[in-house]
Amino acid sequence: MIKSTSLLVCAYSHKVSHGAVDCFCTHLLFTIHCFWHISDLHWDYTYKLGDDPSLVCSSSGRRPAEGAGKFGHYVCDSPWELINSSIYAMKNILEHPDFIVWTGDDTPHVPNEDLGEEKVLFIIEGLTQIIKQLFPSGYYTERLLNRPGFRVLVLNTNLYYDQNSVTENMQDPANQLQWMDDVLSKGIHLHPRQLNKAWFRPHFNKRYLELIQKHHCVIMGQFFGHHHTDSFRMFYSDENPVSTIFLTPGVTPWKTTLPGVDDGANNPGIRIFEYDSETLLVKDMITFYFNLTHANNARARWEKEYRLTEAFHVPDASPASMHRIMENMAGDSCILQKYYEFNSVSYDRKPCNAGCRINHICAIREVDFEMYKHCVETGDTSPTVEGAIWLLVLSAVSEIVIPSL
Repeated sequence: MIKSTSLLVCAYSHKVSHGAVDCFCTHLLFTIHCFWHISDLHWDYTYKLGDDPSLVCSSSGRRPAEGAGKFGHYVCDSPWELINSSIYAMKNILEHPDFIVWTGDDTPHVPNEDLGEEKVLFIIEGLTQIIKQLFPSGYYTERLLNRPGFRVLVLNTNLYYDQNSVTENMQDPANQLQWMDDVLSKGIHLHPRQLNKAWFRPHFNKRYLELIQKHHCVIMGQFFGHHHTDSFRMFYSDENPVSTIFLTPGVTPWKTTLPGVDDGANNPGIRIFEYDSETLLVKDMITFYFNLTHANNARARWEKEYRLTEAFHVPDASPASMHRIMENMAGDSCILQKYYEFNSVSYDRKPCNAGCRINHICAIREVDFEMYKHCVETGDTSPTVEGAIWLLVLSAVSEIVIPSL
């Protein structure tokens, strides 16, 4: 409870092996509140150390997990030890957030035939129980801060997945898009939270884009998962930055098997957002990370990786500030390299060359597929925004907001 005009928030870096904490404090105005965002836990309950490195976990696809330890391996999804460590770190770093945003994905990267409803429910129940155990005052709600006018909009985007044959010929499955339009038309401030994946059917994507364009003035924040990496995306209107997607890194360190990606692993990450409770505008974010190699071989430690405003020398996390970060990345190789290392949660530290710069700047600036393709092909990373098109391509995991009183 806030009892004065200022709030001293003390966050801790949890050293699991020694049971000690390092405290760093941030002096916040009384309107600045905090919430957790965690994503992509991907619990692989088959993880087990043994003599054959190709059989350590199902999610490796028989890729050898050489040198695997109790906290996991980069070719595997999260073992329980890693998930347990991440949730306990959240408890020790910020015990009383306003709420927790949990944006999936929860299941391991295994073939669909190796899962099934029973296993999926087992995974979700296990993850839910540990979060509720450590944040026992949590409950599920659609109202933000328990105040009228502030709400969270959650969509079941499984309905729009391009492999969902049941909804293939439907215009608006479950009338969800009409419901979304009705809610947004009331003019309340919203934090939409979905995941980013280019697997929508075109007609669903088109309708969703129309709704975002129609209602963007009342959408105050966008918090995405699924990428596993740490990034952001910009949206423009009349050449002005108007919105930012914050892509939160995943807890899983799993090295992607997507074609064309040489080494798509990352260190586990969790994130705190600071926001203005009067306006819902994002003021700052602090990312914490877990050096998996160090944890397995020396000591396990969650520590602060960076605070956005400190690392990139901006006053806040507004769209204008995020646009400035992108422009600075395009023109300054040192700032670009800093972003690139944060992108993999301090896992990949090789230099970001010219091709790397083009890919990242174009991905941040051009959220429309055709404009992104043109940007990459021409190598034009100059900060021009004329004609920028709003495009959100969403995937299929609903999210849970757990207020903690």
